[in-house]
Amino acid sequence: MAIVIDTNIIFSMLLKRTSRLRQEFFEQTDEVYSPNFVMVELFKHKERLLKRSELPKTEIYELLHTILEKVRFINEYTITKRNKLKAFRMCQDVDENDTPIVALVLELNARLWTRDKELKQGLRRQGFKKFFTPKFK
Repeated sequence: MAIVIDTNIIFSMLLKRTSRLRQEFFEQTDEVYSPNFVMVELFKHKERLLKRSELPKTEIYELLHTILEKVRFINEYTITKRNKLKAFRMCQDVDENDTPIVALVLELNARLWTRDKELKQGLRRQGFKKFFTPKFK
């Protein structure tokens, strides 16, 4: 089954020298997807990432390149209006910025991999249960 990853997963993989999260990501055999919007989010928070990471800037960029090679990015325009609207309704009380990610999950009938506790709680309140849970937790 497909997995859609949230921006915070990519961000988290770039923070530490060693990471079980990163190990889980690279061992993943399911297809990993993300909306193009995630690229904008990564760029928007680039300075914060560089400041918080234990890695030197060159290693961050090399690792990011390797991570992005494994992710299939999907243009949000290919997602049906129905799924965009449903995702917006699901996210509006939590964080509307997560709409493209949730819309892609709905479009692909995928599981969502996120560390955003508020988003998870908000989606669970609406009956959404299709979360990806890493082996290591």
